[in-house]
Amino acid sequence: MEPALCLELKTIVKALSIPGKGILAADESPASLEERFLNMNLENTEITRRDYREMLISTEEAELSQYISGILFHHETLYQKTSKDEQFIEFLREQNIIIPGIKVDKGLVHLFGTEGENVTQGLDDLKARCIQYKKDGCHFTKWRCVFTISDNLPSHMAIETNCHLLARYATICQSARLVPIVEPEILTDGNHSIEKCQLVLEEILSTLFHIFHKYNVYLEGIILKPAMVLPGNKTEIRSPKISFI
Repeated sequence: MEPALCLELKTIVKALSIPGKGILAADESPASLEERFLNMNLENTEITRRDYREMLISTEEAELSQYISGILFHHETLYQKTSKDEQFIEFLREQNIIIPGIKVDKGLVHLFGTEGENVTQGLDDLKARCIQYKKDGCHFTKWRCVFTISDNLPSHMAIETNCHLLARYATICQSARLVPIVEPEILTDGNHSIEKCQLVLEEILSTLFHIFHKYNVYLEGIILKPAMVLPGNKTEIRSPKISFI
């Protein structure tokens, strides 16, 4: 990878990783916001979604920048305009303190030959979309793969396939001068133990970085969003026995 590209990616990573700050994920799809708005008795329309996003980022500049280094947008939001007829990306650019990013995966589809496991789609036109997003002011991206734990899952095929997808996604984004956030998420559905979750995450990350090496992913130019090591949400948690003297 060219030194200038490496430097640009490292600079973006450093700016996003300032101690005490984090990335605001405002990348929910219109479908994902349906239930949230329903609970507030709001109609899920483009205008409602715009107002919701605007509320998040229009707090006082000093307060927002104190805690937020980057904002992750959905495609719809990136090209929307605020109530004052200003594009969201321009609004952030004027503040010159918060880095815009974009979610680039296109959701989950079934991985044929597995017991209900999924892969993430969106690679086909990713290079063209990344080039355009960079031109339009974005500097980082996010791609999410999911893994389910059970007695037989995740399968080796699901781990290998999703890790290859994450590696291809990462190299495509880096070639377009965008920092990829890599998210191998482990779902909490199920009754697996916290120890099983740890073993699965170790296998996923080991496989992922092995494949990163094969694809020549520039590691200093990515951000890893690791899954939390947690027991399944249906696991019976037993309290320790306490003896009173």
